[in-house]
Amino acid sequence: MILIATLLIGAFVGWRKAARLQGDRLDRLQYAAVHAMIFAVIGLFVTLMIDRMA
Repeated sequence: MILIATLLIGAFVGWRKAARLQGDRLDRLQYAAVHAMIFAVIGLFVTLMIDRMA
């Protein structure tokens, strides 16, 4: 569940960042995809740490 949440948050952050930089639609999609992947990896590590601690 954490993984999905971080993926969606990352996509939102990337979209907003590209919009603030005045990128077009494809720029926004690329930023959203890259940020979603980065946040998903972070979410995966957080999930693994929580699982190992429990």
